[in-house]
Amino acid sequence: MADFIHIYDTTLRDGTQSQGVTFSKTDKVRIAERLDAFGVSYIEGGWPGSNPKDMGFFEAMRGRSLQHARLAAFGSTRRAACGPEQDANLQTLLQAATPVVTIFGKSWLFHVHEVLRVTPDENLDMVGSSCAYLRDHGREVIFDAEHFFDGYADRPEYALAVLRRAAAEGATTIVLCDTNGGTLPHVLAEVTAAMVRALPGVAIGIHCHNDAGCAVANSLAAVRAGAVQVQGTINGFGERCGNANLCTVVPALSLKMGLACLADPHPERLTELSRFVYALANIGEDAHQPFVGSAAFAHKGGMHVNAVAKNAATFEHISPALVGNRRRILVSDLAGGSNVLLKAEEHDIKLDGKGPEVRQILSELKRLESEGYEFESADASFKVLVQKLLHDHRSFFELDGFRVIVEKRGAGVPCLSEATIKIKVGDRTEITAAEGDGPVNALDLALRKALTQFYPEVHEMTLRDFKVRILDGEDGTAAKTRVLIESTDGKAMWGTVGVSGNIIEASWQALLDSVEYFLFERDANRVKGVEKADLEA
Repeated sequence: MADFIHIYDTTLRDGTQSQGVTFSKTDKVRIAERLDAFGVSYIEGGWPGSNPKDMGFFEAMRGRSLQHARLAAFGSTRRAACGPEQDANLQTLLQAATPVVTIFGKSWLFHVHEVLRVTPDENLDMVGSSCAYLRDHGREVIFDAEHFFDGYADRPEYALAVLRRAAAEGATTIVLCDTNGGTLPHVLAEVTAAMVRALPGVAIGIHCHNDAGCAVANSLAAVRAGAVQVQGTINGFGERCGNANLCTVVPALSLKMGLACLADPHPERLTELSRFVYALANIGEDAHQPFVGSAAFAHKGGMHVNAVAKNAATFEHISPALVGNRRRILVSDLAGGSNVLLKAEEHDIKLDGKGPEVRQILSELKRLESEGYEFESADASFKVLVQKLLHDHRSFFELDGFRVIVEKRGAGVPCLSEATIKIKVGDRTEITAAEGDGPVNALDLALRKALTQFYPEVHEMTLRDFKVRILDGEDGTAAKTRVLIESTDGKAMWGTVGVSGNIIEASWQALLDSVEYFLFERDANRVKGVEKADLEA
């Protein structure tokens, strides 16, 4: 195996072919800057000949210097009907003005005959002349052998001839592509090793898709077989089932295989990078993603948590801090005393493991879970519950009552939602009303409008997500409902839960916990700030 494995990121091109993923030009620039800071070797910015946005990205990047990565433009070999000088695609690749150009060509005779509809020799000429033309114009040329493993299985001598022609005419790296994503690791490793032997002195790369669930395993197998470049995407974005997930490949190479793969390596930035790309793609994070997912180091079963409390290595293959993640202790009806102790510790609540409070909290937790409450995604509600049981909870206001009205005034006219709320803080009473997009939004706005008179900081918090789950569908519209709310103040996020046969009541419970948690945390942070100032003074 090589001493250094080059990471070639194609999130901005191949990743955008994933269903539901799209990036603006500004998004792509921001992601490229993060990828460069992370230390990848290559950033494939897009196919400039395919759409104006990709060319706009390359234009936006011209004035920016990258510290670690080389920017690559992507395209195809020339068309059969013209030479490279007349080929619009190759001209556009040169106009992108990137130091690296990656072109793909056919290595499977099935595609040569059925897609290009040219002779095998014509295809070889298309590959060779395209590589030579780009090389002669001062570009580093990377050749992606499309459908290579299928082509090699069909006609190995021709697939190898394509690679040899590309290397002879200027490609410095030859990438073996499992484009259909169906090759298994043992086959891929054998073929990759054969290509390393057949092309001495030529850098071999690997580009895997995940249609058989093996993209990461195949990429690592290729490295063991002699590949020195791995192509993939952040979070495994890509067409159909996705590409090799670099959020798994990078720590596997560096932490598991001991291979350097990042310039100025900081693998602890990986989780942040993963979530940054999810955020710009505007899609939810995969909680169960290895290394970087929020569940990657989450422990739920009581026996597991008990073991982790004694030694984390019992159920963690690495320390989560190595990839910028964190350990999470989940509390549920499967919890034991260790879950409660460690979860309380996360919230700076100290409990005596031998005291009656732990069993009291655990008993109440399991009772509530049996009624439909779910605290795995509602850490704030868990903290509020514990504080109440420990008689350490402060109620910031009293509710005198609220009314929610939903009015429909005619066909085609949106529903009108209005909430009125009456609260009391000390000896003062406040009554406010608000309209919202729906009844819960109206209630949320009315509550915060009333509280602003007493706690002006509540304007900083907003409802980020709202989920409703019907717990027993057999009861139809009378079924018990669980509401999960995620709130944020722009710096932190917290989750709360409510359960009731009335969806508004369930929503109120979750809203109440969210607001009280926010205000309690603000008070606690103020106290810490004062104490710190006193100590410094």
